[in-house]
Amino acid sequence: MFETKEEVFQEILEMEKPTCPHCNQPMNIWEVPPINVGDGLGWGTPYLFMCFNDECPLYTQGWDSMMDNYAQRASYRCINFPGTTQFELIPVFSPMGAKGQVIDDQVLAEEEALKQNIKKGFSILADCFVNHDGVTILKLLTDSSEPVRVRMKAAEMIGDIGELEAIEPIRNLKFGNVRLQEQVDAAVKKIHQRFFTRECPFCAEIIKSRAKICKHCGREVAGE
Repeated sequence: MFETKEEVFQEILEMEKPTCPHCNQPMNIWEVPPINVGDGLGWGTPYLFMCFNDECPLYTQGWDSMMDNYAQRASYRCINFPGTTQFELIPVFSPMGAKGQVIDDQVLAEEEALKQNIKKGFSILADCFVNHDGVTILKLLTDSSEPVRVRMKAAEMIGDIGELEAIEPIRNLKFGNVRLQEQVDAAVKKIHQRFFTRECPFCAEIIKSRAKICKHCGREVAGE
C-alpha cells in the first residue's frame, strides 16, 4: 500500500536522526523540492536527512573541489535516505542552497501538535469502541479536520460496530485520501455483512441482501 506524505513524515519523525559521516553532527529533516534533482527520476521519498553544518569538512572543502574540477561556484552537502545507512552527496550553489526545505522548529512544533491530536483521537476512539459509541466514531470519521490516521481508525471501527444509519452520511461524503476512501468502502461493506443487507442498485436505499424486489422503488434486484 502507498503511504501518504503525512504518514511518511510521521515515521521519519520517530526515527533517530543520523549523524553526518563527515562531521559527526546530527542531520536535519529535509523536504525534497518539487523540482527533481539529478537524473530527473526523483528521490523516491518526500523527505531526506541532510547535513546543514556549515563547518562540515565536506561542505567547507567542497567549494574548492567543485571549482578545481568543474569550474563551478558550488559545494556539497551530505544526505541520508531515512531508515537506511545510505549516504550520498548533493551539490549546493550558495550557502543558502537547499535551506528553504529544512523542516524548522515551527514545522516540528506543528507536527508535534499533530501527533498529540492523533494520540487524543485514538484515546477517544478506544473509549467509543468499548462503549459501542458509533455516533462519536462517525463524527470523527466525517470530520475533515481530524488527522488521517484517526479517520482511518474510525473507519475501521465503524465497520465493526456501526449501525445501518451510519451508511447514508458516509456515502454522502467524498474522502480525498485514496486509502481512507478504501477503508470507508470496506467499512460499509462490513456493516452490510453484519446486518445481511445491501443497497439497491437503482435507488440506493438499503434492502435485505436476499431481496428480489426493492421495497422502495419496486425494481427487480434479483441477481443485481
